[in-house]
Amino acid sequence: MTYDIVIVGGGIVGLATAFKTLEKNPNLKLALLEKEGELCKHQTGNNSGVIHSGLYYKPGSLKATNCINGYNMLLDFCQKEDIPYELCGKVVVATEDFQKPLLDNLYNRGLENGLSKITKISQDELKEIEPHVKSVSAIKVPYTGIIDYVAVAKKYASKIEELGGEIYLNTKVDKLKEEGEYSFITTSQKDFKTKLIINCGGLYSDKLAKQTSDEVDLKIIPFRGEYFKLVPEKEYLVKHLIYPVPDPNFPFLGVHFTRMINGGIEAGPNAVLAFKREGYKKSDINFGELLETLFWPGFQKVAFKYWKTGLGEMYRSFSKAAFTKALQKLIPEIEEKDLVDGGAGVRAQACDRTGGLLDDFSIIESNHAINVCNAPSPAATSSLSIGNTVSDLIIKRF
Repeated sequence: MTYDIVIVGGGIVGLATAFKTLEKNPNLKLALLEKEGELCKHQTGNNSGVIHSGLYYKPGSLKATNCINGYNMLLDFCQKEDIPYELCGKVVVATEDFQKPLLDNLYNRGLENGLSKITKISQDELKEIEPHVKSVSAIKVPYTGIIDYVAVAKKYASKIEELGGEIYLNTKVDKLKEEGEYSFITTSQKDFKTKLIINCGGLYSDKLAKQTSDEVDLKIIPFRGEYFKLVPEKEYLVKHLIYPVPDPNFPFLGVHFTRMINGGIEAGPNAVLAFKREGYKKSDINFGELLETLFWPGFQKVAFKYWKTGLGEMYRSFSKAAFTKALQKLIPEIEEKDLVDGGAGVRAQACDRTGGLLDDFSIIESNHAINVCNAPSPAATSSLSIGNTVSDLIIKRF
């Protein structure tokens, strides 16, 4: 099976990359390989469905640029393809006085990123739109929305096939090997020969990247995010999306309330170390993968730096009362009995050897491969822009 391009990974970033590549050059022979029996089984299929505005990201970073470009591309695509979405807006609230300067910084960052319609709102204005929220200061972000990313990604897949691309399910990549001008891919189904590999392997992107380049010196650390759902009779407490001020030193946003496009309100997520790369339950353990994480020098430095935060997240994972208490900082009326178990997702967070949790998207090129090595949130919002960026790198090679 010989191809110009083989993309590994059937999540939203892999699919967007295939779609944008074939849109630019439909004469390229392209295959996309997915190890599961259906597309979007992991990060794409387990996220909270938020259309991110680009508020949080460092101006000029890949995250900021791709999120803002991707946001506009996503809305255009959804309008053309009749995919439902809603720009319901969100509020970010400071619940304690020490957070006020952090909220001001966030507001200024949003303006730097071109979000001219964000506004600081008074307590009275907040009470009008979110009467049950407690805060000392707040900003309103009208750009934020909600969507079903699996529906978006499956539409990308249908476009890929219309443009002549081929999608192989149940096709797990076992080995990548370079020989001359080609790479050879051994999978659970058949072997592939290709001029260029695009690695969009998500939770396993580091392992694939290390087979294509000696310059990859990072490891994916899996963090599980667990959600509760509000019981239907308490959904009236949440009108928009409600977020706390994030800890600027930690790459997670803290527990928050999210309206869902198909109905219901999610509360969460926390962020706990998963003991398996695809560990969606507390009981999921893969000792080999866990030991790899624990012995990675970068993770040891992260654990030393954030041990207090990490213990708090772990405690909330096992204590519904503690989880409820964190949510009560935003909406004091929430009670433990108002929460029922929701789902969980696992975030693929790249960590370098020196203990840096990579804050930006990371794309690493080698002779025969382009590796998307770090694409956590807001990758779904940014998917068409990331796909566009990677497809430009691909087209240059042909």
